[in-house]
Amino acid sequence: MTAVIRTAREALRGRRPVAAVWWEACAVGRSVRAAWRGPGRERDLVVQSLKAAGAALLAWAVAGVWLGDPMALMAPWVALVLVQATVYSSVRQAGEQFAAICAGAVIASAAQAITDDHTGALALCLPVLMLMANWSRFGRQGIYAATTAVFVLASGTAVSAAAVGHRVGQAALGAAIGVAVNALVLPPIHLRDVRENLAALARESGDLLHTVATGLREGEWDAQSAAGWSSDAARLGRRLDALYSARSWSRESLRLTSGPLRRLQRVPTAVPPEDEDQRWSRVTGNVTALTRTLAVTVDEQRTPKAPEGPVLDLYARLLALIGDACHAEADRLLGSSAGPRREAETETTMDELHRRLQEGLREQGQGAARTAVLGTLVLQAENLWAEIVPEPDESADQ
Repeated sequence: MTAVIRTAREALRGRRPVAAVWWEACAVGRSVRAAWRGPGRERDLVVQSLKAAGAALLAWAVAGVWLGDPMALMAPWVALVLVQATVYSSVRQAGEQFAAICAGAVIASAAQAITDDHTGALALCLPVLMLMANWSRFGRQGIYAATTAVFVLASGTAVSAAAVGHRVGQAALGAAIGVAVNALVLPPIHLRDVRENLAALARESGDLLHTVATGLREGEWDAQSAAGWSSDAARLGRRLDALYSARSWSRESLRLTSGPLRRLQRVPTAVPPEDEDQRWSRVTGNVTALTRTLAVTVDEQRTPKAPEGPVLDLYARLLALIGDACHAEADRLLGSSAGPRREAETETTMDELHRRLQEGLREQGQGAARTAVLGTLVLQAENLWAEIVPEPDESADQ
């Protein structure tokens, strides 16, 4: 499979539009497979999309079929947009949107009464309503004031108090259906997203450390390799931003959702503590600093040079073990563990490598510049070690 992907990449190199379509199709395929395999963010997105479509169809059935309203557009339109990522955001946006719709209907009716002409009424009310769309009280729903005015005036029907009340009633019906569907049918709970983003951050950190370790051990690394490592470290920063966003969504998704409904959704009952976010933020910072140091050592315009010989191989082995520890943390976050014996063996090996690196710092005769670089690299590895591998007494207390 890897060979096929590599062959496709070579074939598409230099053909950017075709390559963009190809990689987008691959991304869609991966998302479909992930949604099919089991619970996750992709399946949650499918559920929310189907819920929004279902809410709109239900609103149309009530307003257009059951109540026989020939202009039942407002109800399914409002229901569709109110199936939001959380129940709380659905309720909040329902209030904001309902206020915007009422404002649009009333101002459009007033403009029609003043001008007695649909075109003139649009010209009179739309500038005012677009200015009102930026009012913070409407949140991001202010645009619905202007679109409501367009619907009211473009329908060609006479504008009256009864017609305005009818539009507002349709909006209220759609809002009630949209919020009810979102709250009662598999309410969106985003606790899983925090755990998955933490695990992905740990695994990607381990992958990068393994990549760096392999490059150092084989001795086949240069400015281009170091730039690639720095780019991978920047992606860790973006993954950290995604973690913070998921944490915010998880807090909001627990508001206005009852215990029985959460159990129905079958999501994890708890999320890792917020201290984990800070811990992996420090890990990301240390990995970034490490890759930046390595990039400086291969810059021909800079004085520092990378250490050479057996001590560099020792450092590569230490990074590989820290990468293994990152992978073990990712497995732990997802519910599996390597076992205490394996962890004890890893820690013993890391202690030995660390001791030998310290001896290398004292004994190697590679010059002050290389020794300073090695000391910096060892310090960054120690920082990673301290964050990823807990001290024995701390783990015993836990």
